[in-house]
Amino acid sequence: MTMAGSSPSRTDAGEPTASRRSLWRWYLDVPLIWKLGVALVLGVVAGLVVGPPIAVVQPLGDIFLRLLTMLVMPLILLTLMAGVASVSPKTLGRIGGKAFLYYLVTTAFAMTIGIGVALLVSPGTGLSLPGDAEVDEQTAPPLAEVLTGIVPDNIFSALAEGEVLAVMFFALAAGVALAFMQDSTDDRLAGLAMHLRRFVDGGVELVFLIIRGVLQYSPIGVFALIAVVVGETGADALLPLASLTGVVYGGIVLQIVIYALILLLFRAPVGRFFREAKEPMLTGFVTRSSSGTLPVTTQAAERLGVRRGVYSFTLPLGATINMDGTAIYVGAATVFIANVTGTQLTLTQLATVAAVGVLASIGTAGVPGAGLIMLTMAVTAAGLPMAPVALVAGIDAILDMARTLCNVTGDLTGTRIIAKTEPGMLVDPDAPPEDEDEAEHAGEGPAGSSA
Repeated sequence: MTMAGSSPSRTDAGEPTASRRSLWRWYLDVPLIWKLGVALVLGVVAGLVVGPPIAVVQPLGDIFLRLLTMLVMPLILLTLMAGVASVSPKTLGRIGGKAFLYYLVTTAFAMTIGIGVALLVSPGTGLSLPGDAEVDEQTAPPLAEVLTGIVPDNIFSALAEGEVLAVMFFALAAGVALAFMQDSTDDRLAGLAMHLRRFVDGGVELVFLIIRGVLQYSPIGVFALIAVVVGETGADALLPLASLTGVVYGGIVLQIVIYALILLLFRAPVGRFFREAKEPMLTGFVTRSSSGTLPVTTQAAERLGVRRGVYSFTLPLGATINMDGTAIYVGAATVFIANVTGTQLTLTQLATVAAVGVLASIGTAGVPGAGLIMLTMAVTAAGLPMAPVALVAGIDAILDMARTLCNVTGDLTGTRIIAKTEPGMLVDPDAPPEDEDEAEHAGEGPAGSSA
């Protein structure tokens, strides 16, 4: 009797557990892009319906941003060390040169697109300055300070403060040193290098595992971030500046078309590229941070078959200096400000704005709000008044979403085509794992390259 009576209770108690487990399994099986898309739509609806009080969900979005930020520094340090240690210094130099050239050229194209589309549409014509419009002037650090800041005086401080270039410098130095240790004729150094390499590789896999867990939380963060932005700005906030918003978004669409053409030029499958890139694109759109999106972009690069020796260097570098979307925004916003003030920009002024925009991208970090720094520099260089910048700053968050999406797409495009041009750095992602390992050790190792 006792057993018969107790059996139903165990069954009853187990049913909710099984139901919860199956519900969680169903959630995990739904593709991430669909979950993010639903979260995006629900966030817009919630923001419009609830309005400013929706800010109560802001902590959920902040947690998502903090989770991504938490992973950025370990990801850069470990993947860059592992990637550099797996390639020869000669190969690394070629990859770096190609990355810098690609980022500078595409940023110049983007600035030209922003200025050209804005001149064609003439956003801001007919708008007047608000009487009390004010904006805090933001300045970029001097070039000398940027260059000296690349070399950290304390790596732990650089890690804690999120100094991307400084951490990259240390990781590059450590990776090169590890490569020479692996190639050493001293058995003791070679043995230590083997253990250190296994530790670094294990750290990379650990970070990747955490990333996969964070991505399961991402729909909640996306919902909260979008809901708060829409709730605080409202639908009417876009109407006075709809022309500028349209120019920026339209210019970014054109820039993405250029990415597709570049991929076709290098015979890369465009459809597959954008299928894998859609998650980092949407994450960049929501988080407004190229650096914060880095964990998701790294996963996409791996799915595209790019080896760690390339993406561990090009993606962190791109998140720091590649700002194609921001260049479009700066070019369009500068023309907008000129129209608001009734200023006719000369060819010299336009050339100055373009040059400042391209060069300033090197000294501004890939974090939310960096676009205002570049815009301030461009407006100052063109000799325009600063007051109209307040009009642009009012919708900066909405413009920042699109330009970050563009920045992230440009980073991944550059990584894909650079890997295509480097022997052994691009593999079939559907190939068996053992084949990939054999290819990596056959062509990328420092020992093999120096033999």
